[in-house]
Order: sequence, then C-alpha cells, then structure tokens
Amino acid sequence: MGIIGEWIRRLGYLLRRGAREEELRREMEAHRAMLQEPRAFGNTLRLREEARDAWGWGWLDDLARDTRLAWRTLRRSPAFALTAIVTLALGIGATGAIFTLVRSVLLRPLPFPDPDALYVISYASPGPAWLYPGMSDRGYLDFRGANRTLESVATFSAAESTMTGAGNATRVSGAAVTTDFFRVLGVDAAIGRTFGPEDDQSGDGRVVLIADGLWRRHFGADPLFVNKTVVLNGVPHRVVGVLPPGFSYPADAAYWIPLTVRINPNLGFMRPVIGRVKAGVTGEQAAADLDVWVRSLPLDPNRPRDLVAQVTPLHEAMVRDVRLPVLVFGSAVVLVLVIVCANVMHLLLMRAVSRRQEIATRLALGGSRVRVVRQFLAEGALLSLAGGSVGAGVAFLGGPALLSLIPPGRLPVDIAVRADGWVLAFTAGLSVCTALVVGLAPIVQISGDSPYVALRGGTASATRQSHRLRHALVISELALTLVLLVGAGLLVRSVIGLRSVPLGFTPGRVMTMTIDLPVTRYPKAEQATTLHSRLLQSLSASPGVLSVAAVNWLPLGDMVSWGDVQAEDRPDLAGKYNATKVAVSPDYFRTIGIRLLRGRPFTEADLPGRPPVAIVSESVARRLWPGVDPSGRRMALVDRPKPEDWLTVVGVVEDVRQGGFRSAPTHAVYQPYVQVTNRYFVGYMTFLVRTHGDPLQVAPTMRTALARIDEDEAPRSLATLETVVDRTVAEPQFHARVLTLFSLVALLLAAIGIYGVLASAVLERRSEIGVRMALGADRTSVIRMILSHTLRLTAIGITIGLAGSLAAADAIASLLFGVTPTDTATFVIAVGVLLGAAVVAAVVPARRAARLDPITVLRAE
Repeated sequence: MGIIGEWIRRLGYLLRRGAREEELRREMEAHRAMLQEPRAFGNTLRLREEARDAWGWGWLDDLARDTRLAWRTLRRSPAFALTAIVTLALGIGATGAIFTLVRSVLLRPLPFPDPDALYVISYASPGPAWLYPGMSDRGYLDFRGANRTLESVATFSAAESTMTGAGNATRVSGAAVTTDFFRVLGVDAAIGRTFGPEDDQSGDGRVVLIADGLWRRHFGADPLFVNKTVVLNGVPHRVVGVLPPGFSYPADAAYWIPLTVRINPNLGFMRPVIGRVKAGVTGEQAAADLDVWVRSLPLDPNRPRDLVAQVTPLHEAMVRDVRLPVLVFGSAVVLVLVIVCANVMHLLLMRAVSRRQEIATRLALGGSRVRVVRQFLAEGALLSLAGGSVGAGVAFLGGPALLSLIPPGRLPVDIAVRADGWVLAFTAGLSVCTALVVGLAPIVQISGDSPYVALRGGTASATRQSHRLRHALVISELALTLVLLVGAGLLVRSVIGLRSVPLGFTPGRVMTMTIDLPVTRYPKAEQATTLHSRLLQSLSASPGVLSVAAVNWLPLGDMVSWGDVQAEDRPDLAGKYNATKVAVSPDYFRTIGIRLLRGRPFTEADLPGRPPVAIVSESVARRLWPGVDPSGRRMALVDRPKPEDWLTVVGVVEDVRQGGFRSAPTHAVYQPYVQVTNRYFVGYMTFLVRTHGDPLQVAPTMRTALARIDEDEAPRSLATLETVVDRTVAEPQFHARVLTLFSLVALLLAAIGIYGVLASAVLERRSEIGVRMALGADRTSVIRMILSHTLRLTAIGITIGLAGSLAAADAIASLLFGVTPTDTATFVIAVGVLLGAAVVAAVVPARRAARLDPITVLRAE
C-alpha cells in the first residue's frame, strides 16, 4: 500500500495544485515575517522549486515551462516553423496514407467470420501461381466428396446479365455460385435467405440473391422485395434474399444465381474453388490432404501428370496481384519520410548555428546542458506534433484517394480503404518518433560547443560532430533520392516502351460498343447475326459516321478464343498449331485501321450459303505457308474437319496485338461473322464506329440504335478505342506516376538539403573566405571551392545510391517491360538529374560567398 498511497497523495496534490500553491505562498510569507532578518530565509524561488519536487510533480512543471518557451521561440520565427511543419506534414501524411492503404489491402482481415479458415483450393502444373487457381468441374466434384479436412467447399464463376423491369435495361455484374458458397464464407442474408440444396438452376424455378447496393439503387430499398421478380437476360428470377451492406464477392458482383456443376467433356476451363477448414485443422494439413488426393487421380491424357496441390489463404489469393506495388509504394514513401526528417534536421541545425550565442549565454550564466537539450527536444516535439496533426488529415484523405487511382479490376473483391484508430495511432507514433529524431540534430550542435568561444563574438561556427552529421544527412538524402529516381525512371521507360509497341491498328476517332447477347433469348447463331446486321445497318446511316464494323474479340479487350488451325496442305501441323479465331464484319479492317497486305477484304457477297472464306494474319501465313502467297489455299478451324468446314483464304492482313502490349503479335484467323455457325463465337460482339470528329459524340446514337432494335438489351461497355488501349497500360502508368511523384518530391527535398548545408557552410566559413579573398583569391575560385564541396558530397551520395538502386531495381523487375533492372541509360539519366539538381542548389550559396566583402568580414572578426 506504500506505493499506492504515495501515488494517491501525489494525485491529490495535482488535483489541488492551485490551493497548495497558495498555501505554500502564505506559509513562506509567515515564516519570513517571523524572522528578524528576512534575508536569512533564503531564496524563495529555490525553496518553492524544492517544495514542488517534494510533491512529486516537478517534471510536469518543467515540461510545461519547456513547452511554453518552445512555443514562444517558434512563434518568433514563423517562416521557419511553417516550413518545418509543412515539410513534416507532407512526409507524415504521405506515410500515413500509404499505411492506410497497406492496412486496408494487406493487413485488414476479410469481412467474413473466421477469415483465417478460408482457403483457395486448386491443383495446377508447376509454374507461376495464378491469381485464382482452380479445379476442373470433374476435379471439383470428385474432391468435394473425397476431402477430409474441409468443412465445406464451393466454386463460382463470373456472370453478367442485362436486367430489365426496373427502368431502362441495365448491365449488371454478378456470379454463378454453388449452393454452399455462402455457407463457406459464413455470410447470411440481411433480408430473406441464401441458397439451399433446393435451389437448382436446372429446375423450372429460377432464384437470385441481390446485393444491398442494387436493392437500394433500383428497387428503393423495398423491405417487401423478397419473393418479387427480377428479369435477367429475359428470364424471370425470384428474389430469395438481399445480402448485407458491403458484401461483394467476387468484386463488383451485384447479384448471385445458383450454379449446378456437371461434367461436360467439351468444357475444360478451371473454376476457382474456395473452402473452409474444419475446426482445429491447419492450412498445411488441408494441403497435405489435397496432395494425397491429387496423387490418387487416375491418369488422363488431357491432364498434365505433374500436378501440384495448392492451398492458398483466401486473403493472400485476393491481394497477390497488388502486394508488390503496394509494398513498393510503401518503401518509397518511407524513403521520402527519411528525407523529410533529414531536411527538418538541417533546418534545426542551421537554426542552432544562428542561436549559438544565445545558447552560450545561457550556459555561461549557469544553465545546464540538460535544460538546453530539453528545450530543443520540446521545439522538435512541437514541430513534429503540429506536422503530425496536419499529416493525420492528409492520411485520412490520402488513403481513399490512393485507392481511387488504382486501375479498376485489380482487386477480386471490393476492399474499403478507410482510416481508423490504427491509422491515427500510427500517425501519432510516427510523430513522436519524428520528434525524437529531428530533436537530436541541434543537440549534436551544442554537445561539443564551448560557450567561451561563442561569447568572444566571432563568426558562428559549428563543431566537427555537427559538420559530420550535416554531411551524413545530405549524403543520405542524395542516396535515397537516387534510389527513387532510378525506380521511377525504370517504370517510366517501361510505360514509354509499352506505348511505343506497334499495335497493328489505328485507335484514334473510333467509338466501341460491346454487347453480350443472352443465350436464353438468342440461342442460335443466326438470331445473333441477324441483330448484328440490323445494328450495323442502323449505325452506318447515322450522321458523322465514316465507317462501321463489328468484331467478336476486340484487340486488347478482355475476351479471346484460341483453337486448332489446320492447313489442307500441311498435314504435319495437324493438332500442333493454334490461333485466335476472330469473327468480323466486311468493313472491319478499314474501320479499325488494319492494313491489308495481300488479297482482298471481306465483302457483302460473303454470305451464309456461299463458299466459306477466311483472312489470315501475317504470322499465320508465315507459319503455315512460308514464302508463298496463301491466297486460294484451304484451312479449317476444327480438329476433325468435315467437307463443309474448309475455308478458302482470300487475303492476308497485318498482325495485331490481340492479347495486350506485353504479348507477342497474335496469330489470327478472321471469318465473316455471318458465315459463323457456332453461337459461342457471335453472341459476344463489339461494334466500332469511325467518325469525322470526337467519337464520344456518337455514343448516345449507338445506345439509341441498340435500344431501338432490342429495348431489353443494354451495352456491356461503351468507350472509345483509345480508352480501351489506355486501360491496358493503366496499371504500369499508375505505378510510374506515383513513384515519379515521390522521386520528384525527394529530389526537391535533397536540393533544399544541399542548399542548407552550403548556406550554413558559407556562414561558418566567412572568415576563411574573407582571408582567401584578402590574399588575392578571386570570385571564380570561391565559387569553384563551393561547387567542389558540393560535388564531393554528391559523388559520395551517388556512389552509395547506386548500390541501393541496383537492389531496388531487382525488386521491381516484375513490373518492368522492355527494360532491364540494370538499364544503363536509366541510371545515367537519374545520376545526371541528381547531379544537376545538386549544382543548381549550390548556385545561390556560391554566389553569396563570392559577393562577400573581405574588409567587412575581417573587421567583424
């Protein structure tokens, strides 16, 4: 009870502080009055200090006094204080914003019950891991019955539908999920129910679950909406439930329909499979169980024999594609924060030099160095806490802003980026650490300083430790800035490389509209091609249109189909050669700007019932008929062609990059869409309109034309072709822009740091410069001396920075395109930019030194 009683006593003193101070004053006055010689009482101020120390809260008085003095000192230098606060606010705020993003994307658990028990279950051939590994339908059904470690498993696939009956026809994204899907995730409906075993999509009844956002936007948040009907792709679906707010998995899903998995030998694609492990079972045990099952699979000639079992935490699978960019940005902003701290330390060091006589006077009059150190720490704390307060606002606003800049579709689930108590605590802790770091700079300045030298009135000078610290700070700034410049340079060169890749077509002044006809309303290829023909005819009659066309797989789009290609006169390649199969309208090549190299384009005469024809890309012609004109030769797009499957080649066109900038030019075979009999190849179609002027002007016309032909159909997308191209480079361009912004901020701060070091050096070396000039040194030699000092520091910083740049470049190698991590040109440009910034920063101090009057300087000494 002794310790507890002592703290209770001290707390009582603290709560009654005013009354205790008054009692102490009256008691001292009474004692002084009782003495015949009041001087014998002693120093009342010292006695009061001793009394307060006895109360146990003397440190609180010291803290308040130091804080008040620090505030008055900073208030007398508003420009210095504002500069330091803004600099710290940017550094702390940017770091807090990145922490918000890192926490929201990488650290925050998924919004499901017991998310650590959720895993992605798959088997795949050895090689790079997929974002969403999966299983075949046969594998899923077999494993679902054989697994011993998972409580439940489910699979799903993306879906998209045209919703009607709630105003204008609207395209909505969704998912087809097995009935165990929501049980695996542990999610229940907010209204109604989720799916059960009775919900079989193959039956007469069609059911659907809808997202909270869709329910509110289109149905007015009607609480009696359950059991009402929603029309998807022309088919009525009964709503059985509304899911909780914020639930959207997979990403952007607004509705969910049941999926019944059946074995179809004609479908070989993989679906993602998720599972929840049983209580007490680890991911390693689940992986071992899956591995045993994979090894027991019977041999299948259509399946690789070296399958590898993969059990990946669901959260890791979701963020795998964005983990590296987020960590790169986090590392970059930490480097910027270090440079910010170094800059503020520079400011405080320069300020300490200007206050050298003030500090010396305080020490000579009996002040302790501890008190002076506390004073500088208090000033650093005030600056950092003020900067941290502003930086917290930057962090709270910056996190969501950063997420909005991430290209859409990079996260397979909607992750809300928001600042919370953890972000506030991180920002506060960062402010405290920054206060300690920046407060150390002036302490080094005064640690070895003699007050007697300063009081002699000579020119301000710094200690050797201070010189070393300032030089170390500016060298570290230069080295870290070079790391950022090299990283940004590599990413910028990657974007330039991507932009310079020949596409094979001309995207300017072309508007695109993609439609995906539902198989429920357009079950046959002839029905789909009839709608396409009517829409092309309507669009071609619109004002301002140069040409119109249609294509099923738009270059750089999100759909493509590869398959067997056989040449009649190349039996040696049967079953060994694949190409993209593209269905187009007659004017496609002219509209999109693909050059015809040989032969003729498609015409209106290439109709159903006429001899089927094809146009091949240049790479296909080289592969199948090297060195000869393929016109008139025959080919088939199936593995076992019948007589009616053979196509006659009528032309050769230039290669295009169908799959993206990073892929090689695509081997493609083009057919007239009206001659395609497989409904799969013509149900999904993109219409292109080349215009005289701004292509966006025809967007309403295209939408109206579709609604006039089929009012229950809505565009899947409506964008200019240039926008489609830009989306392909949106992610690397985002990476380059963010890192370039960080590197430019770091470059500016490094230049300011160099300026601060040189300006301080000129102030401290006034006597030396004055003597040199008095002995005959001219202004040029003085400028040369300052610049040589700059170049020495810069050379050391560059040398250290090059080593760090090589390591950093290797870390971002997977983000690069067309440039190696050791690209010489990038390193040379980065070094040149940094060297140029250092020289520019040195110009003002050098000119100031050259303008010194030696007589005035020596007289002052």
